[in-house]
Amino acid sequence: MKKIGVLTGGGDCPGLNAVIRAVVKKSIKYGWEIIGIRNGWKGLIEGDVEPLTDYTVSGILPKGGTIIGTSRTNPFKYEEDVQKLTENTKRFGIDAIAAIGGEDTLGVALKLHKIGIPVVGIPKTIDNDLFGTDYTFGFDTAVSIVTEAIDRLHTTAESHHRVIVVEVMGRHAGWIATVAGIAGGADEILIPEEQFDIEFVCNHLKARYDRGKKFSIVVVAEGAQPIKKDLSVSQTGVEGDTSFIGEGGTLITQTEEKDEFGHVKLGGIGHFLANEIEKRLGVDTRVTILGHVQRGGTPSAYDRVLATRFGVAAVDLINEDNYGKMVALQGNKIVPVELEKSVSRLKTVDMDLYEIAQIFFGS
Repeated sequence: MKKIGVLTGGGDCPGLNAVIRAVVKKSIKYGWEIIGIRNGWKGLIEGDVEPLTDYTVSGILPKGGTIIGTSRTNPFKYEEDVQKLTENTKRFGIDAIAAIGGEDTLGVALKLHKIGIPVVGIPKTIDNDLFGTDYTFGFDTAVSIVTEAIDRLHTTAESHHRVIVVEVMGRHAGWIATVAGIAGGADEILIPEEQFDIEFVCNHLKARYDRGKKFSIVVVAEGAQPIKKDLSVSQTGVEGDTSFIGEGGTLITQTEEKDEFGHVKLGGIGHFLANEIEKRLGVDTRVTILGHVQRGGTPSAYDRVLATRFGVAAVDLINEDNYGKMVALQGNKIVPVELEKSVSRLKTVDMDLYEIAQIFFGS
């Protein structure tokens, strides 16, 4: 009989509990014992675990968040943490780990696999930026939330003849901004994959006003990069986390502090845009930062089903002793892909899709 550990790492995401439920239910079918590792990799470092049973996961399918907690802990930041993690894996008799997370969590999973700890990865991120899978669970819910917000903001923008800037999540990939922006009829969509010139943005918005459309919605991903000529020293903030920044662009950040994986805290691009638009066009401009509301609450039906399929497939890989893999959606099938491949690079926005969005800019 195997003993399986399951953990959730990184930011919370709609559908996490659906995965946990699926892992537990499928493992019970095999007659295995399931251990919930609390608060991501931190729980395995500190030995903070709990048994998961059929009763434990009863009723959690529609709940947001994660019943076992999460954190952004990086055990490879300190050598002693790796040792503690390894010792606790043996101490609790864990035969394999199902790690649910994004690029950072799965990056740790890959390193653990390489040192001999059996791990299977399950892709989770509302940003939809994990390579090797068509979709990650949580993305559909986030897009639905953002689309609804844009729909609601349209009425206010039109009534008050305003420009409203909507800042959404998306550090290195603008999937949420692009898909929700298209669905919500945004008049401008700015994403990390393509640096923007504020002058061009304002020209698009002015074209609308010149045709009698006295309001606009601008959707911007938090990692969108204005070209440097548009930034004063006071606006630039801290330039950090620059591995994905193209020549001539910069991230707008809130602080110099970085998390355990070296990421700076993004935020402020919405206010920068609003200030520039109002200054250049003389139009009342407001900002809505959706923030954590995008990844909170009840998962959509699509995310519940996808998360369930991922959880079942992960347990099947463990049953086959097929480790070092991540379960992925390709077409309509759930297939295993190498963790090495899935964390090798990010999946950025399909520019064919973005070109569709651009048809409606300034229209």
